Amino acid sequence: MTNNFLTTIRSLKLIEGCKAAQIYPFNSVASTSGGSGDGGGGAKLLPLPPPRSVSLMSASLCYPHAPATSGAFSSDSTLPCGLPAAAALEPALDACLRPVDHVSALAASFRRMSSAETKGDDLCDVYLEQHALFHALGDPRLLRRALRAARVHATDSHRRVVLAAWLRHERREDEFDPMPPPLDPCGPTTPLLECPRSAVFATESSGVDPVCPCRRTPPPPPRPPRLRRDTILRRNASIAFDESEEEEDDETNDLWFVIGQEEVACERSCIAALAKPLNTLLYGGFAEARRDHIDFSRDGISARGMRAVAAYSRHGRLDDFPPDTMLELLAFANKFCCDGLKVACDNKLASMVRGVDEALSLIDLGLEEAAHLLVATCLQAFLRELPKSLSHPEVARLLCSPEGRERLDAAGNASFALYYFLSYVAMEEDTRSNTTVMLLERLWECAELPWHKQLALHQLGCVMLERGEFKDAQEWFEEAVAEGHVYSLAGVARAKFKCGHKYMAYKLMNRVVTDYDPAGWMYQERAVYCVGKEKMADLRTATQLDPTLTYPYKYRAAALLEEDKMERALEEIDKVLSFRMATDCLELRAWFYLVAGDFEAAVRDVRAILTLDPTYMMFHGKMHGEQLIELLRGQVQQRDMADCWLQLYDRWSGVDDIGSLAVVQQMLAREPGNSSLRFRQSLLLLRLNCQKAAMRSLRLARNSSIHDHERLVYEGWILYDTGHRDEALEKAEQSLSLQRSFEAFFLKAYALGDSSLDVESALSVVQLLEHANSCASDNLRKGQAYNNMGSIYVDCDLLDEATECYSIALSIKHTRAHQGLARVHFLKNRKKAAFDEMTSLLKIAKNSASAYEKRSEYAERDAAKSDLNMATLLDPTRTYPYRYRAAVLMDENKEEEAIGELTQALAFKPDLQLLHLRAAFQDSMGDSASTLRDCEAALCMHPEHGDTLELYNKASAKAEQSES
Repeated sequence: MTNNFLTTIRSLKLIEGCKAAQIYPFNSVASTSGGSGDGGGGAKLLPLPPPRSVSLMSASLCYPHAPATSGAFSSDSTLPCGLPAAAALEPALDACLRPVDHVSALAASFRRMSSAETKGDDLCDVYLEQHALFHALGDPRLLRRALRAARVHATDSHRRVVLAAWLRHERREDEFDPMPPPLDPCGPTTPLLECPRSAVFATESSGVDPVCPCRRTPPPPPRPPRLRRDTILRRNASIAFDESEEEEDDETNDLWFVIGQEEVACERSCIAALAKPLNTLLYGGFAEARRDHIDFSRDGISARGMRAVAAYSRHGRLDDFPPDTMLELLAFANKFCCDGLKVACDNKLASMVRGVDEALSLIDLGLEEAAHLLVATCLQAFLRELPKSLSHPEVARLLCSPEGRERLDAAGNASFALYYFLSYVAMEEDTRSNTTVMLLERLWECAELPWHKQLALHQLGCVMLERGEFKDAQEWFEEAVAEGHVYSLAGVARAKFKCGHKYMAYKLMNRVVTDYDPAGWMYQERAVYCVGKEKMADLRTATQLDPTLTYPYKYRAAALLEEDKMERALEEIDKVLSFRMATDCLELRAWFYLVAGDFEAAVRDVRAILTLDPTYMMFHGKMHGEQLIELLRGQVQQRDMADCWLQLYDRWSGVDDIGSLAVVQQMLAREPGNSSLRFRQSLLLLRLNCQKAAMRSLRLARNSSIHDHERLVYEGWILYDTGHRDEALEKAEQSLSLQRSFEAFFLKAYALGDSSLDVESALSVVQLLEHANSCASDNLRKGQAYNNMGSIYVDCDLLDEATECYSIALSIKHTRAHQGLARVHFLKNRKKAAFDEMTSLLKIAKNSASAYEKRSEYAERDAAKSDLNMATLLDPTRTYPYRYRAAVLMDENKEEEAIGELTQALAFKPDLQLLHLRAAFQDSMGDSASTLRDCEAALCMHPEHGDTLELYNKASAKAEQSES
């Protein structure tokens, strides 16, 4: 059977595919662990979907002539594309700003923000700079907060349009309808800052209306003014003037404009009041001042358009004229400098744009006539359809070409913010495309501030490196370095290496390591140009300085595999997967399992990859994951749905989240329309901190549900997860009014429990959970309900009731209830029992950093330090262990060691709590400058953190006293 499998996989000619030019991808500005596709795939052989992401591992691991190994793992007998080759691996380059010292950079940004607030300067660009800095931190909440702040402080309609569209783009996975019309009125839960009307027509000077214009109650129509009979102009069905019924009154109509064979009656004083040039024409020293008939046949306006001008001159408002008439009025206003008429036309035309089609028909005329609001609205339609709109030739020509940028600039609608957003989206879609290059070139042309130039130049270097244009990449990187971006030196070194100058690259990175404070990325990059022991030493140092870098783990794992140390190779790559669900690392592990012949484990990891990114392509982009699963069908056990449910129950109870994801994906391959499974998939993804993939699954659950009461529940969870608690409660109530169900009661209880409750309210939440458990469901969900009930009882100090709930949850294998029961033991002063309870959990969840961290709370000091060290080893991104160890050292009067413990973590994870604690330590040591720096960095990330603000004010006062 194995021979048949190998024959089949060889028939795909993967070796030939792997001989193609090697691609070395880098981390794009928006790299995430989850994809954004909409399908989970099926068990049958499916046609290849268009790839949205190319496998990093396959791009760098497919080696046509892999080094031969001496043991059981022979490249020519096991895999046609050879073994994963460590020498072929390269670390990714981050296509974003990466300061050498994040803390100092954040502190400097906070000082710029404070200075701008004091001087009344523009704050929008300051928050955009923070957005660029936050990219390297990888926290989507910080990125969104910076974008929101930039939108709030945008004072012109252009930047409001850009930032509102950007906020909407970032939230696209949260929508019930993933592709709503771009300029549709806001829904009841649309954030105010994303409102398209508020962005263009904001009535407040701040640029943010207090109430969304789409939800504002329209005022009653005004009573039409009583007009003189001679000024009433009737319209026909096409909203044009009925020329046959126009009446004239010789007493008021004292001026006629002759256009062709027609005469348009006007009132001289009203026309003259429109603009100074017209007043001079009609009352100055020109011959027209003495005439009552003036020939306007050559002035570019039709008789219909001139009647509209006459009507506006008398009444001061624009009626429902058709677009072509409005455009005539706009041209007339520009020609004769009629500012009031131009503003009115600009507003009216802007309000006529409803989508991309209208925008395309009006954008050119808006640019020609410099109609700022019209151009902004058309631009808004294009931006809210990204990335789809970039595939339209006319839109791409306007947004990507130098001529298009100049035209937009002339109309006040070109900015660094615009091209920052456009290039961000383009790099998400296809880093190597010509569109991406052109947009980054426009970004560079708009760059004014130092950080603008650093970002644009560095990203151009990254894109050129990806495209294989190494000389150009080196030039762009060198310019970025000249502007002060030290991290671009890694790009310079990489480009030199690609051009065959390995030693020059090594010397450059060696100088970087010598000249600057050490950082993990410096040693990682230098390791690329080393060999042997020196390379491994640099990789160890890189991991010590920044344990979140994945390249050192991957290289060591591949090297161990080459030495026939499969078990140690798997342990090495598992270190990454214990704290980060990275698709490239999952693919590498699946590759290892294929080499070892453990096809069950390989399929498990491939299914997990497809859950995160349904379009993921393996083996150098030549094979979709579903195809590999199909090829392995004969090598793995085939299970029916009943067997899958049993397996899911075991994996869920065993706290095997990746295994649970794989089982759910397998079940969805059989029943792709099963909304309940989609919902469970979203729960698992949330537990793994894959927010975007979780929201995609939740939306698919909502869209595939065939029952109204189920769909309402999933809509409620989407609303709850996006911060709309009251609306989520309303959805739960609506669902319960249709049918009582476990999920509806659970949603209602969860939403109500997400606030500080008195005992009576808390017990009402318990009652809701009891109602939930009385409805049909499975033990996986009921165990969660009992666990939640136990937590509420603990908060209400009803410890016996909590014990009962946790015990019931454990009896149906809800393993995480051990943690709640441990808390009960601790509150009953049974610390040893609490420790033992967490030990029971760790026997099942052996690699759970959070479990070790929790057990440390019930341990003596030495055991606690041991548990926290293990937690850090399993998940270096958890900050509590660093804070605990630093506090212990401070208690022992080891101030420098305490500061060093926090500094070690802050080097790769700037965190509010870490910064606040280090600032407090430094304040106690009398180091005011360092205290202020850490407080400023913390406040840059969280400006309203009360404890940090108090410490900052205290340190500022000390600094002022010392200076005086």
